[in-house]
Formats: sequence, C-alpha cells, structure tokens
Amino acid sequence: MINSKLPDVGVTIFTVMSRLATETRAINLGQGFPDFDPDAGLLAQVDAAMAAGHNQYAPMPGIPALRAAIAAKTQALYGAAYDPETEITVTSGATQALMTAILAVAGASDEVIVLEPNYDSYVPAIRLAGATPVAVQLLAPTPEAPGYRPDWDAVRRAITPRTRALLINFPHNPTGAVLDDGDLDELERILEGTGVVLISDEVYEHIVFDGRRHASIARRPALAARSFLVSSFGKTFHTTGWKIGYCCAPAALSVEFRKIHQFMVFAVSTPMQYALAAFLQDPRHYLELPAFYQAKRDRLEAGLKQTRFRTLPCPGTYFLLADYSAISDAPESEFARWLTTEHGVAVIPIAAFHADPDAPASNRQLVRFCFAKKDSTLDAALERLQRV
Repeated sequence: MINSKLPDVGVTIFTVMSRLATETRAINLGQGFPDFDPDAGLLAQVDAAMAAGHNQYAPMPGIPALRAAIAAKTQALYGAAYDPETEITVTSGATQALMTAILAVAGASDEVIVLEPNYDSYVPAIRLAGATPVAVQLLAPTPEAPGYRPDWDAVRRAITPRTRALLINFPHNPTGAVLDDGDLDELERILEGTGVVLISDEVYEHIVFDGRRHASIARRPALAARSFLVSSFGKTFHTTGWKIGYCCAPAALSVEFRKIHQFMVFAVSTPMQYALAAFLQDPRHYLELPAFYQAKRDRLEAGLKQTRFRTLPCPGTYFLLADYSAISDAPESEFARWLTTEHGVAVIPIAAFHADPDAPASNRQLVRFCFAKKDSTLDAALERLQRV
C-alpha cells in the first residue's frame, strides 16, 4: 500500500471540465488558456534561437539576457531594482515558482495563510511542505459591493506565532479582484513587526482594465524586502504551454529559493528563454495587453447581458464571473456539468476554488468564464448561452 501524501486530492477541476468539454464537443470557456497563437515574431525568435545552437541546458537561474530583461521591465513598471544575478530566477511556470517559494520557507509546525477562493495548487503545495494552510475568506459580493475584495481585518486576526507566510494573488483568479494603493497600505501595516514572508502571485499583472494600474508588491520597498514576487510569460504572451515564469526576491530569499529550484527542475527551456529575452525589448508587447483583453471582456460581458446570467465586475485577469441564480438553484459543480453537457459551453464552478466545495458557503451560484479566446469562439458560446 502507498501512503499518499495527498490522500484526498484527485484530478483538478480544470482537467475534469476540459475532458467533459472534449467528450461533449462543448466550447471550452472553462480552463484558462488562449485558443489563439502567440505573436509570430515571438515564434520566429524561438526558431532563431534553436538555429543559433541554444539547445542545451540553460544556467540554473536562467539565461543572463532574460534575467536582465525581467529586471529592466520590473524597474520600469514598479520602480523596484532587482539584481538579475542574485535576485531573479527563471522557473518552469508560475506554479513551480510558487511551490518552490513555499518549500523554501515553510515546514512542519508552520502556517501559511491563503485567501479563499484560491487557485487549486496553493493548498497542496503548502501541505507537501508539511505546513498547515489557513484559509481567510475574501469578502463576498453584495448589492452594495458587487465584487470580491480582501478582508484585511480577517487576515490580521489569522496571523499567529506559527504564521510563516501569506500567499496572495492579485489580479485574482478566479474572481478578477485587484488591489489598490490602500490595500498595499494595509499589507504594510499588517506585516510590519512580524516575520511573515509574503508570496505574491502576480501572473495577471498585465491584464488590468479600465485605466487601473497594477498594484504590485514591488511598488513598496517594505513589502518587496520580505517577498517572493511570481509572474508568468504564459499569461502575458499567450504561451501557457511553454511553462516559463519567474520569481523576483531579495538575495537572501533567492538563495533559499534556488536551493529548491535546482533540484526541482534545475533549468528551463533554453531557446524559449532566448526568444523571450529578445521579445521583451519591445514593451508594447505587454503594455498593449490590457486593451487587447479589455475588448474581449467587454464582448463577453455585453453578450451575457443578453442572457439570464448576471455578470460580476471584472477589473483584472481574463476571467469573468457570472451569477446563474435566475437559471437554476443547482449547486455550482452540478450546474457547470449541466451547462457543458446540455448546452455545449464549459465553465468552472467557483466552489472548486474552496477547500470544501460542497459547503453551502462555497456554492454562491457563480461560475467562471475564460475570455482568452478568439472572438469567433466567444460569439459561438454566446449564441448557445442565449438559449439557456
């Protein structure tokens, strides 16, 4: 018999819903990946890198050119100066970076606070580190405040002498919530005088709408000094299959991070790193991303207004939440399966982002739509949803 380290964990909801979408030939607005290709110029850079012989192991922390490009971008956007030699590490996607950060700082008897609903890799990573996840609920939508938002008072109450880290994710998957300067103020006040490390998942940093600016923890020296900042080229450049992300952290934290990283993956795809380093030289590739995705958000939102779904605010990410209470009183997972099998549109139930997806408080009759899709895909899905 195998003594499982994660005995209660099965396949993820994303695998389940994508498989169901394939089996039923449904339009997949569930799993968060684009159905369009990345920029042809980026693909050409990969070809050029391979032709130039960049096909063997990269340096463990990433090729110098890419780390320098990440440092330049981060300083230009947020005013934070990370040393590319000692404070930036290229990773096999953001998920690996997050697990590496957790393993680097948390262990038995430690607690790690997560904000729920949360992306499904966080809690298993904390448990694999031997630590205890402590969930703090985001403030749920109300008629007066229709979007999700952090409950900083609850975060403050959750901190104990055993708290080793606080894991946050903004822009937030699955709710689309974003932070502002006031939230960064609260974070500074909460963490001041504690030994709590901040792990900030900012993979949607360039997908923020309506003229807002991304409130990165890198904007605040006091926060950056105690933080792992994680981001992803998969989300920014429509290359989720490349699995390339990065982590920026002070030198002392990066030393511990790299100790784990070198034995987890050691190095990341070499030609892709060279391609990304070259592509980052033109900032328009990420500065124009908000407008690109805002048009898709607006297209999906306008279309859903012609249905019985009621959309929630979406200030960031490429996910839009919708309330289906005018259609059904079924629990979220049941409704998501029904919508996929009976109407041919796959979505993700928000309850799946809770530790107990069957708890009544986890089922708020909300589902998540991904709009990182071709306009033709969105239009086809909306046509089907109008018949629901």
